[in-house]
Amino acid sequence: MKNTWNTLFLEDRPSIGLSFFRIFVALTVGLHVIPSFFHLDDNYLSTAFKALNSTFFPLAFINWVQQSPDALVIFFVWAFVITWFCFLIGLFSQISCILMTACCYYFYALNSFHIGTLSWDILLVTLFLMCVTPYHGDYFSVDALRRGDTDAWRRTRPFFIQRLLQLQTASTFFFTGLYKITGEGNWITGNPIYYLMNYPVQGVTKNFILKEWMAVHPQFCYVTGLMIVATELTLPFLLFIPKTRRAAIVLGLCWHVLLVLTLDVPTIFLFLFPAQMMLFIHPQKITDWIESKRRINAQSPRPKVTYDGGCGFCRSSVRVLQVMDLWSKLEYIPGPKGLSEMRLDFPDGKTYGGFFAFRRLVWILPMLYVMIPIVYFPGAGILGPLVYRWVARNRYLFPVFHSCASGKCHL
Repeated sequence: MKNTWNTLFLEDRPSIGLSFFRIFVALTVGLHVIPSFFHLDDNYLSTAFKALNSTFFPLAFINWVQQSPDALVIFFVWAFVITWFCFLIGLFSQISCILMTACCYYFYALNSFHIGTLSWDILLVTLFLMCVTPYHGDYFSVDALRRGDTDAWRRTRPFFIQRLLQLQTASTFFFTGLYKITGEGNWITGNPIYYLMNYPVQGVTKNFILKEWMAVHPQFCYVTGLMIVATELTLPFLLFIPKTRRAAIVLGLCWHVLLVLTLDVPTIFLFLFPAQMMLFIHPQKITDWIESKRRINAQSPRPKVTYDGGCGFCRSSVRVLQVMDLWSKLEYIPGPKGLSEMRLDFPDGKTYGGFFAFRRLVWILPMLYVMIPIVYFPGAGILGPLVYRWVARNRYLFPVFHSCASGKCHL
């Protein structure tokens, strides 16, 4: 029994999947909450019409939150934006997650009229699980860059939190299907899909291709409803069976695509649930796939990054590039001390230096994709080289990462 418990929950496995999941959680939270800030006077300020969720929060907490002056609301708005952005990029990821979640609870208690849905309740449970683990900052994060650990992508952690997230996903599917056959509007004795097809478009269904046809074919709608219930009840079990897991993941992804294409659903269904499907992929399979890609790239001609080998700031900066280089697409060569600028040499003979070398790197390293709009912004081709040359001239004055000599750099 102890061995089974260890295998299911406590066994160390790579945490890269959880790091990737953090990004989708952040996107989901941001798209849930930030749009509500554009109408603060309607949603949160003293002028807003508010609905309270006394079934989710203690009454004393709701009363305390409702006494918030408008200045406090605005403070929480900025606190949310800052901590949300830090969580998205993985800067002090656990602390930022905790503070961001506290802000979410505050806004939910302040007014559940706009964001008080079942999907929001599910999202808060996910956030709670993300708050109790520091592992989602192991990779795809600024924290990983700060640590300078080039092997961060293969770091192993206890599997406990990821297993709980799997169980949350599975139970959401199962109890949603169970509610459809035990709650009001029983899908076995009724035909809710048919009625949905005949509802007004606003707020319920989208104008997808088969809607008009389904609106006059109740029998097809009934069978579709039964298939949905069957999927929701069986998918949780199929996801945990190794032989059916791959097919179940594909089925779950297709289920969510159809849901998004046909119904007006919250962003949690668009971003979070498909990402939760990917959590069922065994983490070791992910790292094995990455390792195979790295071996292939290492055996092929690669672009060469040449840098000032005598400059501590340059060495630590290259260490950051190596952390970003998940697929091992680049070869790093320490050049002579005093080298005026970084060079990027491609196997086909093309050479770039300084700022323009960095501008080519943003297309090679996925973690630098966010820099593409900046380095190609009008005027960047003029201002960028000036900034790069200033940094290059003063690079020996800049602080370097600690412990670079040992292979792990820390700010």
